[in-house]
Amino acid sequence: MVGINNDTRSLADVKPRIDEEAVDKSRIWKLTEITELSQCRALKLPDNLLPTRVSRLIYTDQGVAILAIAANAVHKLWKWQKNDRNVSGKATTAVAPQLWQPSSGILMVNDKSDTNPEEAVSCFALSKNDSYVLSASGGKISLFNMMTFRTMTTFMPPPPAATFLAFHPQDNNIIAIGMEDSSIQIYNIRVFEVKTKIKGHQKKITGLAFSLVLNVLVSSGADSQLCVWSTDGWEKQASKYLQMPSGRAPAPLADTHVQFHQDQIHLLAVHETQIAIFEAPKLECLKQWVPREVSGPITHATYSCDSQSIYVSFEDGSVGVLTASTLRLRCRINQTAYLHPNPSLRVLPHVIAAHPSEPNQFALGLTDGGVYVLEPLESEGRWGSPPPTENRAGLSTVSGATLSE
Repeated sequence: MVGINNDTRSLADVKPRIDEEAVDKSRIWKLTEITELSQCRALKLPDNLLPTRVSRLIYTDQGVAILAIAANAVHKLWKWQKNDRNVSGKATTAVAPQLWQPSSGILMVNDKSDTNPEEAVSCFALSKNDSYVLSASGGKISLFNMMTFRTMTTFMPPPPAATFLAFHPQDNNIIAIGMEDSSIQIYNIRVFEVKTKIKGHQKKITGLAFSLVLNVLVSSGADSQLCVWSTDGWEKQASKYLQMPSGRAPAPLADTHVQFHQDQIHLLAVHETQIAIFEAPKLECLKQWVPREVSGPITHATYSCDSQSIYVSFEDGSVGVLTASTLRLRCRINQTAYLHPNPSLRVLPHVIAAHPSEPNQFALGLTDGGVYVLEPLESEGRWGSPPPTENRAGLSTVSGATLSE
């Protein structure tokens, strides 16, 4: 039988060699390490406002702009323009965006609390069509018009202060507000009325995520607990505490963030000690990933837009890219790949956001106020290649230490 290039071997001869090649490939897989500016595409967004720690960061739904809120309660909006170099008009590292302000020159600035403004928790949520942003920084909640930056209304003066905000996916008038006193308020913004107040956490609310498929709201708190609430009558359906890795004592008020997978059933839980995947609504823990201790605690993490990857930022300034289905680390981007080192300044990524339609693009908000957009080299197309798959039954705890040696 004559094959390609006049290869006259029989199929029986060829088959074992394919198996050997597969085995060899699995032996030689290496974690992709990106350490230099030339190994990826990184863009620092232009900024002439006061450099203050980025508290929250989000792409607009259309992917044409990035919105940040700084610790001083000021919002910053970067917009990419459609032009010959950027035909789609979407966020890219190829063209710098404009730090956008309306012609009036006003800024979107949140109401601040009088007591300890530095300790205030900043939070915001974008309405479905990117028209409005709901935001708080320790004081009253503000509703801003994204086109004019004008404050439409303010409501809910503290105490307690809002610590997390989420629009109901089917009704922009209904919002879930996580509070400093550990309660969650379901609020109708059209009539300025609390519909329901639900309690189940012991400490402040640090995350909220709606699932349209399951008709539930999942909440997470600084008590390392997850709760599932029915959106029909707001009854609690399940609750579970994160399982702390042995020998890792978390900070007493470490934030836990939650985000639904694209399938709206699997749930990503992010804590400084771990990444965990749960299945809602029963909150069965399917997988847990514990980073290497040398990376320092996890500062933030998010699914890529296709939920195939998880981007994780660490206190040492690096970013890890995990394959979401296996929680295996496939790429590590060191701080030297996007930031010129400055020994006198300790700068770390505080928040991370994923582009809504480009699965390999993400943005970092840093403690010095800088915002960076990162993409792999065009020749690579993606961040590293996944390690060989392993079939594991039941809960698997994957340690970062075994993956990077």
